[in-house]
Amino acid sequence: MKMMIAIFGSLVFLAMPALAGDAAAGAQKSAVCGACHGATGSSVNPEWPNLAGQHEGYITFQLALFKQGVRDNALMMPMASALTDQDMQDLGAHFARQAPAGLEADPSNYKAGEKLYRGGDPERKLPACIACHGPQGKGNGPASYPTLRAQHAVYTYNQLKAYAEGRRRAPGNDIMQVIAARLTDEEMRALASYTQGLR
Repeated sequence: MKMMIAIFGSLVFLAMPALAGDAAAGAQKSAVCGACHGATGSSVNPEWPNLAGQHEGYITFQLALFKQGVRDNALMMPMASALTDQDMQDLGAHFARQAPAGLEADPSNYKAGEKLYRGGDPERKLPACIACHGPQGKGNGPASYPTLRAQHAVYTYNQLKAYAEGRRRAPGNDIMQVIAARLTDEEMRALASYTQGLR
């Protein structure tokens, strides 16, 4: 069964391959990924995301979006274009089993990020990030909400900016565009700092 993404109104349907990911096979296939994301999924470049500990389904889904050109990235689109559905599942399984390393939060701004992450801002209709991404930033795999803990602050900030400016979209779900557009630049940086320090 081929992986396909169908968007009907605000609903996204993802037909997954019949087989689940094989982490051992994914480890063998991940050598090329390691050049940017690190051998164990912890990138040394803060512009590139850490994949260690990310949900298998989320990685698989994002790779499918890159392959289909739904998610635009000059580096990732050609890399994903050569992957089969099983390759994507295997890579997702491999990286999901790696332990995230990460860095510490910036003490100058993480408290403001923690306040928004845990409580949101009801007056501005900003929901708490914890509602989808969990108290430790582990996300929600079945709902396709990604793990944020130990993610590079630079990468997270860049993604929040991309959502706010409409350069990144989640097919069938505009919640991140709506939320990010209500954040100030300073708040994006604070949230990114806080999630970088989550474990």
